[in-house]
Amino acid sequence: VQLQASGGGLVQAGGSLRLSCAASGRTFSRYVMGWFRQAPGKEREFVAAINWSGGSTYYADSVKGRFTISRDNAKNTVALQMNSLKPEDTAVYYCTTRWGDNVMSTTGYNYWGQGTQVTVSS
Repeated sequence: VQLQASGGGLVQAGGSLRLSCAASGRTFSRYVMGWFRQAPGKEREFVAAINWSGGSTYYADSVKGRFTISRDNAKNTVALQMNSLKPEDTAVYYCTTRWGDNVMSTTGYNYWGQGTQVTVSS
């Protein structure tokens, strides 16, 4: 599975960005799509996940109410709409996927995209 993330950039605090991730190659009949992020000097952390049908989503507390994850299975894409951005959201955002249907499990992701930089200025 190959994942290609895009949509990052520079935005002022309070602004919005929409990240997109396109998946290609081998696909699974049941798989979770997720987003993680890594800020400078920090460990990679979970941001959001969505199951195959799109009926189940899960968010980190730090982004709940501000970020929305969605997917289009016909196009093999997943998106992350980020609103009310804060300087602490600055990080490289990674698209990822794993087999399964449990969005609340934040481990076991085994395919990763190259990351896209999001910078939020104060």
